[in-house]
Amino acid sequence: MVLQWNGFINRFDWNNDARSHAVTFEHGAIRFRTLFISDVHLGARGCQADQLLDFLRYHEADTIYLVGDIVDGWQLRSGWYWPQDHNDVVQKFLRKARKGSRIVYLPGNHDEFLRDYYGTHFGGIEVVETAIHEAADGRRYLVVHGDAFDMVVKHARWLALLGDTAYDLAILVNRYFNAIRRRLGFRYWSLSQWAKHKVKNAVNYIGAFEQTLAEEARRHRVDGVICGHIHHAVMHDEFGIRYMNCGDWVESCTALAEHDDGTFEIIRWIDRSATLPPLPEEEPELPLDEDTEIAA
Repeated sequence: MVLQWNGFINRFDWNNDARSHAVTFEHGAIRFRTLFISDVHLGARGCQADQLLDFLRYHEADTIYLVGDIVDGWQLRSGWYWPQDHNDVVQKFLRKARKGSRIVYLPGNHDEFLRDYYGTHFGGIEVVETAIHEAADGRRYLVVHGDAFDMVVKHARWLALLGDTAYDLAILVNRYFNAIRRRLGFRYWSLSQWAKHKVKNAVNYIGAFEQTLAEEARRHRVDGVICGHIHHAVMHDEFGIRYMNCGDWVESCTALAEHDDGTFEIIRWIDRSATLPPLPEEEPELPLDEDTEIAA
């Protein structure tokens, strides 16, 4: 299938580039100073777009960083998959931009086609390579997807693609396994997250990745780093500098949030969503044409 990324991008209504000067929040929404979201993988069957939509309905922020792999171009190259809820996520971000939220998009390796658009705006969404985020307490954080510091992605792309295929298979198996668990009244359990914690090579890989990102933050003379890429939400100071990873919306459904005092927390949406009251229904987003072609 020939992919035409320009055609894909032009399918969305980017026309309103002007953000409102004052942020307008939805009634009943929980407000944060900043939200960081990564590894959504729109266009992949494993993407939990419905969970992200619910999260976005319940949460607002002055600034939202999209920390890479929001769209999964690797999957879309192998076959078109773009259901309505994936389109709704894009439209939801555009709506938040129109209502005044600053939205900054840092492409990752799966949405690398957007790296041709550094310095541009789509519907009020800024596309940048990296960012320095200054928190409310004055601390500064390097914001980057993280794939540039993954030696497998950087030097053995074929192996990264192979690993991506194996990961998709694990997600598929996990989906059916958890469907049975739900019927039996058990909570969601992640096969790949379990493997990451138990398999020695995976643990070593995560540790090396975190240390490399911490060193990069130190090189930029900032107080910490905020990234995504490895689908492992965590926040710690083990390397003498603050390391924070947003996680993903394929399995863990996590986001990083900054409060008004500059403190951070990881929101684990599947656990938290069960404790919140329902919000009023929203108007449905416009559908995306089924014959849309995408792009390299």
